[in-house]
Amino acid sequence: MEIKKQLRQAMTKKLEQLPDERYHTLSTNITEKLIEQPDWKKTTIVGATISRKPEVDTYSLIKKAWNEGKRIVVPKTIKETKMMDFYEIESFEQLENTYFGLKEPKVDMCKKISPDYIEYLLVPGLAFDKKGYRLGFGGGYYDRFLANYNGKTCALAFDFQVIEEIPVNDYDLPVEVIITDKRVYR
Repeated sequence: MEIKKQLRQAMTKKLEQLPDERYHTLSTNITEKLIEQPDWKKTTIVGATISRKPEVDTYSLIKKAWNEGKRIVVPKTIKETKMMDFYEIESFEQLENTYFGLKEPKVDMCKKISPDYIEYLLVPGLAFDKKGYRLGFGGGYYDRFLANYNGKTCALAFDFQVIEEIPVNDYDLPVEVIITDKRVYR
């Protein structure tokens, strides 16, 4: 666990040092690579988190998805159980600030969507290895969700977030694809 904690701190520091202009340029490159992927093109319902800088920007990606006629569902975390439910949003006005600066759906304004309908899930993380294993933010929400999820998984990351090896536990599940500003890892 100590190794994961050190990795989280080191990667967070690296991400925070990314200049704004570079952050936006790289995020745009990643979005452009994603929307060219065959799995993205045939997907109608996408699960995505609402990014917080310095995570890869998902706002412009979500706007593009809406313009392509895709439906976007975002997680609402349940702190007591460390689980997530997904709700469809049709505008950013349907979001509210929650703990840790997260933006999550206002459940009274959104329709809850069963995980069975989410075809393509964008999985967040701080660091990834080339096999698709990820270092999350430490809450375990996505680990729990992925254990019963059957759709396609993809992570968006800056290329420097892909490292040689992530310490893996029995419950860790890799994502199928990692899209960075430089390449696509499968």
